[in-house]
Amino acid sequence: MMKTFISILISLLALAGCQSVSRPPISTVANVSLERFMGDWYVIANIPTFIEKGAHNAVESYRLADDGTIETTFTFRQDGFDGDLKRYTPTGYVLDAQSNAVWGMQFIWPIKADYRIVYLAPDYSQTVIGRQARDYVWIMARTPQIPESDYRRILDFLAREGYDVSRIEKVPQRWPAPGRAPKES
Repeated sequence: MMKTFISILISLLALAGCQSVSRPPISTVANVSLERFMGDWYVIANIPTFIEKGAHNAVESYRLADDGTIETTFTFRQDGFDGDLKRYTPTGYVLDAQSNAVWGMQFIWPIKADYRIVYLAPDYSQTVIGRQARDYVWIMARTPQIPESDYRRILDFLAREGYDVSRIEKVPQRWPAPGRAPKES
């Protein structure tokens, strides 16, 4: 447990320190309705962090807390659909109250990792979370799969934003019933 804690701490320090000054700022969406954004988001693809390598059925869930923070639950099965269930519960902090598109995601105090909503479908069915450093990205949707044409369009968008899209990996999603998030076993 302590080894995992130390690994997460080291990774978060690296995430917090990764900023590029040579690139223009990454674009974010103009406005996010936090109430509409809350709920379950299936991770369709990402540039995985070390904890996400081998993730299957990855789901990020958000709940707006009374104090304005975002209670976050990230769950997935490790290395297969029947793998161990992993669960992380960071807290999101809205850092740009004008747009609600820039957050700090805190896995461990006092580090808040850069978390930016860079794409959001008008119907809140698909979103992309990026970072100023363009080192990690998460393509997410309200459903476990999206049309290939949407996926390609998002990849093109990310390439224009300065991402190396060759690093993006699809996250395997397979569910016994549509829209059912993983439960602890």
